This record gives sequence, structure tokens and C-alpha cells, in this order.
Amino acid sequence: MSGAQDQIATVLIADDHPLMRQGIRMSLMGEANITVVGEAADGEEALQCIKFIKPDVVILDLDMPKHDGLSVVRELNRIGLKTGIIILTLHTGIDLISEAMDLGVRGYIIKTSAAVEVAEAVRRVAGGGSYLSEAARDAMHRGGSDRDLSPALKTLTPLELTLVRKIAQGLTSREIAASLELSGRTIENYRTGICAKLQLIGPNALLRYALSQRGLLG
Repeated sequence: MSGAQDQIATVLIADDHPLMRQGIRMSLMGEANITVVGEAADGEEALQCIKFIKPDVVILDLDMPKHDGLSVVRELNRIGLKTGIIILTLHTGIDLISEAMDLGVRGYIIKTSAAVEVAEAVRRVAGGGSYLSEAARDAMHRGGSDRDLSPALKTLTPLELTLVRKIAQGLTSREIAASLELSGRTIENYRTGICAKLQLIGPNALLRYALSQRGLLG
């Protein structure tokens, strides 16, 4: 196997609107190394399909019958099924985005821009990275812009600041390691150290912090 880019990312689409599912499927059909392996029309069906198919990535609508998107994510976390989740929604509220990220969601796409963003989101999430729509990134930035956290940023070394900038761009640890010519383990050690310095706890806490500080990071 020559690398992560040569691997096929399997995708399941869960949305209660058939036209939305069709549109997402069509937008992915011509993409190299991405294949749609299933669809679901409600949260219960989504859970059954995810458990059976075990796709690499699930594109998950927030507003679905039977189980909403975040309920599906909570159940996947409960049973320990590691699947990359991309939320697909019209909602851009900071509280909802934060809750999704607290649950371990790594992708958040606004439906109005889904067709042009979904393939890149799938690649990033399948590769272990993250992807947030511009509207979601703006919401995260607005949510953190009223907190004066520059003293915390000043506790970081120049290399740590560079790392946080790259995390805000959605780069994976592997991509960051390659760009800085460091090992993946070294990058993970730096991430752990940054979280300790900034007192960040949670699966996506560092990503959330990085996004909220984009204006200060430059």
C-alpha cells in the first residue's frame, strides 16, 4: 500500500431528504478513492447501516426522524464504533457546533455549500483530519472572539504556535509532521503539551481552540 491517498474511503449518507442524498451521492461519484456504500433515511436506519457496513465516513444530517444526528453520534460513541462523522446541516449556531465537536465529530458542512465541499471533507476526515465549512469556522471564531486569550497564546513556543495555526487549517498530524519535517509521534507529543498548557480537555478541544483564535494567530 503506497499511502493514505491510495486507500478507498467508504461513505454512508444519512439524510431524510431523498434529493439531498442523491445530490451528495452524485457529487462523490466522480471522485477518486471515494465510494458510497450505503444510504439511510432516518436515524434508526443510519445506526443499523453503520453497525453493519462500518463505513470509514458517515455524512449525517442533524434533523432526522427517529434519532437526530447527534443522538446517532452518542450511540456510536457508546458502543465504541470509530467512524469519521461529517455533520450536514443548515444550522450554524456556535452551541450546536461545539456540542458536535465535543462528541468527536470531525466534519461540519452547511447544506448550502455541501456539493462543492463534501469530497474534500470526506478526504480530510477519512485521513484523520477535520473539515469545517467556512460558515462553521466563522461561527467558531465569533464564539471565541470576545474572550481575551492572548496571554494563553503567549505561553506557547513559536513551534507550538505554528502547530496551532496548522490545526486551525484542518491539517492532520501526518500532514503537519510532513510540513515541519518531524515525526508523527513528535507532533502528537506537542499536541499533548499544548493541551496541558492551555488546560484543554476533550477529543476536539485543541481544534476548537485553534478555530476560535484564528484572528489572533494570523
